[in-house]
Amino acid sequence: MAAPQKFLLRVYLHTDTAIKLTLNSRPKSVEELKIIMQYKFKPRLDSSDFTIQYEDPDFDGQLSVLVDIDELPEKGTLKVIRLESDDSSSCGSSDTDILPHVPFSQRQKNWPDVFPVPTFNHEVEHVLDQGNFVFQTSGKPTRLTRSQKHNVLEIMAQTIYSFKPYPSNTDLCKASEALITAHPCLKELGSKTGWYGWKVSLAFKMGNYRQKLAKSGCAEVSINAGKRSKNNPDSDHPHANIKRARRSEVNFLPNFPTGENQASLDLMRLEIIEETDKSEKNLQFIEKLMQTTFALRRQDIIKSELPVKDLLRSWPALQLESQVLSEFHRITNVNLRSTFYAELDRHTPRLLNLYRQKAVRTGKLAEALRATLAAYDLQEEHDVISRRTLSLCALPVYLREDGSAFFQTFNEEEEPDYHDVPLALGITGADPFSCKKFTVVIEGNAVFNEVPTIPDAFMLLFGLTYVFNLEYPKSLLNTFTMIQKMFVCLDDGKPLKPCLMTLKEDLLLQ
Repeated sequence: MAAPQKFLLRVYLHTDTAIKLTLNSRPKSVEELKIIMQYKFKPRLDSSDFTIQYEDPDFDGQLSVLVDIDELPEKGTLKVIRLESDDSSSCGSSDTDILPHVPFSQRQKNWPDVFPVPTFNHEVEHVLDQGNFVFQTSGKPTRLTRSQKHNVLEIMAQTIYSFKPYPSNTDLCKASEALITAHPCLKELGSKTGWYGWKVSLAFKMGNYRQKLAKSGCAEVSINAGKRSKNNPDSDHPHANIKRARRSEVNFLPNFPTGENQASLDLMRLEIIEETDKSEKNLQFIEKLMQTTFALRRQDIIKSELPVKDLLRSWPALQLESQVLSEFHRITNVNLRSTFYAELDRHTPRLLNLYRQKAVRTGKLAEALRATLAAYDLQEEHDVISRRTLSLCALPVYLREDGSAFFQTFNEEEEPDYHDVPLALGITGADPFSCKKFTVVIEGNAVFNEVPTIPDAFMLLFGLTYVFNLEYPKSLLNTFTMIQKMFVCLDDGKPLKPCLMTLKEDLLLQ
């Protein structure tokens, strides 16, 4: 009789903390393994929002995300990557990824799924407690005085602003609904929803609240002040060229750090240039300076709207992979590498099935998919890199978009010409599967040369669209929107187009 299979695993919960984990049998799934780890390592590992990496023997022991439970080694090392953590490592990334610790002066929270109704002043809380009791017994709503309603709206506006300065109509609806859910006595009996009047009041209150902040010098709202009015008839239209977060950016245009000004931050910028020019760079020193100068850099990008060429000259550290990841984290509070690869690997099996189902049909779309799948099938090994490459390269085809201008292919003997190319991935070689060198191109500038894989190049290019506040390429708008919402989990609240909604539903069926 064969001995039962036993697993001896060394699990790293932090960079320098390893704990031994013994399993008497292989878990049925990765999710079951995560549940076991949560139970074994409690309270060190309370959240389920993490991925598991293992030392992949196919890549000389480099870390790969554990997607298939059959790949779990009987004896080996695992690493826990917390998706919400600031110091998360990358999925198969280099050791130079340094994610920033966001200071309290910057916004640290995304818009929540359930809006947290704040606590109001003592008088209002007392009135609401009494009113909720009466409403439960008699259904009679509570009438607030003018000062009491002002307090409710003012504190609600402060809470909304802690998430975003320009909430959408959907955001205001969710906040208003949460308010009457927490305090039923505030429900409007004559309203179909019960909260429509509160939503209108919150919209006006947010406008007034932004005006107050703009007068106090708050950068992210003062940038849109001074529009056309009776006193400024020649200025821009009030609703023209509004500069605000549109793709779930959390820190779009922060103020300078306390005690710093443009002159002091510009001196730090010069230090960054000097350190970046060195052959042996002090990455931690660069990280510290880049974190401190974040607000100055955003002013160059958002207010001055400098070309990418000038930005790279002023901020050469943005051509370091670690700083692209850090800057993306400063802007969105999302770990780009770990989130992107974890979600991409999660959806890849289903995506590949959808591609093959579509490829057996007739038409130009099916023919293009068959060509991409044929190049993939010719590979000797269908490893994680080739699967990711297929998922990303076939996605525009599946969404009926033209990626010919985006994927710029050159022969090895040919000198690439990226003049007037707004946004592209340069591919040196026959196809993305056999190519070993990729180039990230923005506004005719080769920002990154010799990126080893197309998934890495795709990830860096996506991150740079946030770093430089760039529009998605019009020819691949659906592809980039899908990457943003499904692979990087940045939902801006805007409704998806029907084709993207269909794909999302197909992916979530797995």
